[in-house]
Formats: sequence, structure tokens, C-alpha cells
Amino acid sequence: MTSKNPGHQLLAGRTVLVTAAAGTGIGYATAQRCVEEGATVAISDRHERRLREAADRLGALAGAPVLAVPCDVTDETQVRAMFDTVVAGLGALDVLVNNAGLGGTANVVDMTDEQWSTVLDVTLTGTFRCTRAALRHMMPRGSGAIVNNASVLGWRAQEGQAHYAAAKAGVMALTRCSALEAAHAGVRINAVAPSLAVHEHLVKVTTEEQLTALAAREAFGRSAEPWEVANVIVFLASDYSSYLVGEVVSVSSQHP
Repeated sequence: MTSKNPGHQLLAGRTVLVTAAAGTGIGYATAQRCVEEGATVAISDRHERRLREAADRLGALAGAPVLAVPCDVTDETQVRAMFDTVVAGLGALDVLVNNAGLGGTANVVDMTDEQWSTVLDVTLTGTFRCTRAALRHMMPRGSGAIVNNASVLGWRAQEGQAHYAAAKAGVMALTRCSALEAAHAGVRINAVAPSLAVHEHLVKVTTEEQLTALAAREAFGRSAEPWEVANVIVFLASDYSSYLVGEVVSVSSQHP
């Protein structure tokens, strides 16, 4: 994954934590763009081997070790330990990117309680847990930015995606409400809502026919590159979005 955009030091001097950043998706692309923009970056994921490999690649780009913290966002103990480790290792936390999420395909009539609960716990409640932990650090300091990864499915219907769409709509609502609560303390919370960003792990769990059909709905006739979503996340994390609070920015060329 290579970004077409040179860095402009938009995050110089900032410390950034990106969750679910192992691999080749939006999380890793965001971590890379943050490094390119001058940030000191920490990443987390529950897949420890892929996490170490991602940290090594980012460290080579940064010219310095990148802190990697294994974490399952469905476990509050692990979430607290992750933030303690990041703050201790980086000295402070300026930006959190909540990227952890879990999808799947099942119609409501066939969906099990476990399928529903698992997607909601990772995608929505995991975002809540990490947001809460970040705010407990950022609000007393009087500064910080949180960017949540939502989805256009928080607005739009797609068959077989009721659990994922409900979770992402919840992320949008969480973004708006928590943003109002945190704004007085100088902390900004916003979100991105991508439509379709294809990477190798998505390809493994989605049929080529479905990806082709989804891409055909995009105005550009193609999916987004992960770095194109990451660019908007960097914007929301930077001072260029200093007056944006509680916004959900669609990163999509999708048309009806």
C-alpha cells in the first residue's frame, strides 16, 4: 500500500494510537499516513503476529521503533492496559483512531444472538471502551482528537448487514453525543464513513461478484484505496479540522 500524497507534517509532534492496524486495511494505511505526517505512532490489534509485522514495516518507514500493543477491544482489562502502555511509552496520547470493527453476512431471520452480539461488541462497544479510556486521559489535559471509523451502512440499507449497519449507526450516534460531552475540555471527536475500501483481507471474506457489484455503484466505478480513507482521518486528526465536532464525514463516491 503506497500513498500518492507526500507528507506535510500535519501531525508533527503528535502521538497517535490506531486500533486494528495490523494488515493492509484502513487501520494500517492510517498508521502509515500518520507516520508520513510526522506523528509518533502506536498501533494495536488482536492478531499478534500481524501486529509485529506491521510495526516492523512502520518502524522502517519512521526510522524509529513503533510501539505495538496487542489488544482485544471486547476486553475492558486489555483496553485499559493498552492505554496505560501507550501513555507510558509515548508520554501522552494526542490522537486516537478507533478502527476496530467486525462484519459478516446474515439475514435477520437467520441471524443468531451470538452473531449479532459479536459484531456489536467489537464494532460499537469496542469503540465506546476505547473512547472512554482516551477521554479519561485527554480531558484532564484539555486537548486531543478522536476519529472513529463508521460506515455508509450507518445511513444506507444493505441486505445481510443488519448487525454491522446497526453497529456503525451506533458509532455515528456515539460520535455525536460524546463529541458534545468532550468539546468543553478541548477534545474533538469526529468520524469517517467509508463506502467501499478494498484490501487483501476483505477480498478473502467477500466474493468477487459482490465486490464488483458494490464497486459498480461508486461514481468512479471503483472502490477506494485504503489510503484515500486514511487521508480524511488524518485531516480530522489535524488542526485543519479544528472547528469540526461531532461530524461524520462520508468518504464515498457512491450514488443511489
